[in-house]
Amino acid sequence: MILRFNFAYFCFTSVLIGTEVIIGAYFHDPVIRPYIGDFLVVILLYCLIRSFCDTPIRTTAIGVLLFSYGVETLQYFHYADHLGFKKPSFIRTLMGTSFSWTDMGSYT
Repeated sequence: MILRFNFAYFCFTSVLIGTEVIIGAYFHDPVIRPYIGDFLVVILLYCLIRSFCDTPIRTTAIGVLLFSYGVETLQYFHYADHLGFKKPSFIRTLMGTSFSWTDMGSYT
């Protein structure tokens, strides 16, 4: 892995973070927030890694996908509760609190 700044991926990351914040703050519907938000967060993680690391495309994509699956699996075991994060909490929201098979599909 070579550390190298990539301005284009950094710009994509910035736009995706802004989009995720807007979705989180203003969309409370049954489609955009749960599905589009989950879909975009995986792309955001990929772009974030590629912003600073010159890693192979396939390796990065598979790594981000496995990481996303891992986080979703931890949500199944209510890890935010086990770590002591109470409602309302930004960290709790960021970590996620509910497992869903449809989220796994969105990540994929």
